[in-house]
Amino acid sequence: MSRAPQTSTQPTVTETARRAKEAAAVLAPLPRTARDAALLAIAEALVSRTDEIVAANAEDIAKARAAGTPDSIVDRLTLTPERVAAIASDVRDVVALPDPVGEVLRGSTLPNGLELRQVRVPLGVVGIIYEARPNVTVDAAALCLKSGNAVLLRGSSSAYASNTALVAVLRDAVAGAGLPADAVQLVPGESRDSVKELMRARGLVDVLIPRGGASLIRTVVEESTVPVIETGVGNCHVYVDAAADVETAVNILVDAKASRPSVCNSAETVLVHEAVADAFIPRALAALGAAGVTVHGDAAWQRHAGAEGAAVVPATEEDWGTEYLSYDIAAAVVPSLDAAVSHIRTWTSGHTEAIVSADASATRRFTSLVDSTAVMVNASTRFTDGGQFGFGAEIGISTQKLHARGPMGLPELTSTKYVVTGDGHTRG
Repeated sequence: MSRAPQTSTQPTVTETARRAKEAAAVLAPLPRTARDAALLAIAEALVSRTDEIVAANAEDIAKARAAGTPDSIVDRLTLTPERVAAIASDVRDVVALPDPVGEVLRGSTLPNGLELRQVRVPLGVVGIIYEARPNVTVDAAALCLKSGNAVLLRGSSSAYASNTALVAVLRDAVAGAGLPADAVQLVPGESRDSVKELMRARGLVDVLIPRGGASLIRTVVEESTVPVIETGVGNCHVYVDAAADVETAVNILVDAKASRPSVCNSAETVLVHEAVADAFIPRALAALGAAGVTVHGDAAWQRHAGAEGAAVVPATEEDWGTEYLSYDIAAAVVPSLDAAVSHIRTWTSGHTEAIVSADASATRRFTSLVDSTAVMVNASTRFTDGGQFGFGAEIGISTQKLHARGPMGLPELTSTKYVVTGDGHTRG
């Protein structure tokens, strides 16, 4: 697949954003039936043009392998006919979700007779900056269209051929369904300059959502003049309380760490109360070892290390703040629940924390003191997920506090406006 070189990113990115703004104005008043029809057309087009998509993806895979990209990253980049079919199925699932646009959040008749309603409306133009995974291209576009937003997609250069092919399919399907094709656009350019221009398109782009590693998110948050919803870095903790059932705690820990370590809701640190440390740590090491996990442990965890079970290496100060996204976990023994909370407050990214305890007062104290997007009680951190929460899908997991916090479903892709109806009212 040949691509013309980009000679200047600013006019192209700016014009792309301007077209998206115009498309957003057309989308906003459309009924649900029109948006759902476009999504169904997208699902059908993905299936019918699978060969085209997979061929483009093969270009990216070849370049990734030639560059020595780790197999785990190559796997996330890969599209097969089966994966394309699954993506199309996910789009159909989005069609079935409730429409947030136009929902009345509150309403009343004021003493002066004015009728007041607060209703959900689309954000407008949503920019998504993300790494690798071309399935995000379709997921983000589907969620934005369902919620009445135009979307600007800026994936990583490693998936440029795949994303180009996917967006071509999406645009054709959207246009065929009678919606403006510019409701879905790929931000042109493969250099960082195009990302910088997108981050400075204030007034044309209403919000940016970065999805990826800590470095990407930090760069967008710190350098963007467009409002940003910060997502996803997950230094998640599991605290095993003095009143924990050891077997339950081990099962939760292994699931939280090892069921899928490369995602943001996997556990990166385990803290165990000293009262149950001698009972818990040997069993935890055996189970973590069987799952292939390496423990970065404090002195107490190191004392329990043996020939069998997980490898234990000395923990450093850096380990407490690390999002490993691998088969590694930091581990410490704490003297109290409050000490665990203090540790979490110091090192958390604000994503998800869990407590395992049979003591209701302990769980109440933990949930009241820990300030993260989600707090799990006797459950794995892996449940922090839009699908698991029953939202149907998510655009990301917000770790900030303004506008949206936690898994972001369709309602989080909307804002609100007030509609005030009078009968010749004047303030006088």
